[in-house]
Amino acid sequence: MLRIAVQSKGRLYDETMLLLEEAGIKLNRGKRILLLSAKGFPVELLFLRDDDIPQSVANGVADIGIVGENEYVEKGGEARLVRRLGFSKCRLSLAIPKNEEYKGVEWFEGKTIATSYPEVLRAYLKQNGVNAALHVISGSVEIAPGIGLADAIFDIVSSGSTLVSNRLKEVEVVLPCEALLIANNHLTEEKQAILNELLFRFEAIQLAEGKKYVLLNAPKERLHEIIELLPGMRSPTITPLVDEGWISVQSVIAEKHFWEIIGKLKALGAEGILVLPIEKMIV
Repeated sequence: MLRIAVQSKGRLYDETMLLLEEAGIKLNRGKRILLLSAKGFPVELLFLRDDDIPQSVANGVADIGIVGENEYVEKGGEARLVRRLGFSKCRLSLAIPKNEEYKGVEWFEGKTIATSYPEVLRAYLKQNGVNAALHVISGSVEIAPGIGLADAIFDIVSSGSTLVSNRLKEVEVVLPCEALLIANNHLTEEKQAILNELLFRFEAIQLAEGKKYVLLNAPKERLHEIIELLPGMRSPTITPLVDEGWISVQSVIAEKHFWEIIGKLKALGAEGILVLPIEKMIV
């Protein structure tokens, strides 16, 4: 049995549970409890505060964990980083009052900065040769300048709306963050095998993200030009049609280039273009 530490609430919790569901891990849901087992796959979930996850994985209370990069970096790297998961993206940033003029990081010299991430901030200030006082608080960091506790803040920023509502502006991005999969350094062979299967499922989900499956009919004489637009995973699938001189083409394209590619395909004579979502992709 592999024990996974996950955040007990918030956006990271929601996206983690969605990932596990897409990976075929069905949970024995009932009354909300600290430890929850799964059906059909040998894992159990341990629900913790986000800042408790890195240490819980490092000391073996949990075997692996899904945690924000901000907490992993702040709490130290005693647990090993296994995979970047690509969701719950945000950033650790410095912000100052909106009406302050900012010309560079030297603005923070001699100032007081409120934060819940003192280790990350100390390293950044040292790297930039800035001497500032740190006021360490947990929660509601953004109100500190407004009530006179600090001159600036260092905190998690997602949309930036919280900064705006507190008349602050983001001036330095110190650490881009996302969800990470971390693991204890001393997993047994059995637990490592379960983790490997879990990673295989996660990879299949991640590979499918932002991609579409395309089927179309096209003139055979334009095949070379069409292949240049639709390389596929290795190469597109080509099937001759009953109508002589026509072929069917099947391939995978990135969603961000979808409309650009579809327009070019139509210009090359492609017809009957069918676009399908991809749930999983295994290579």
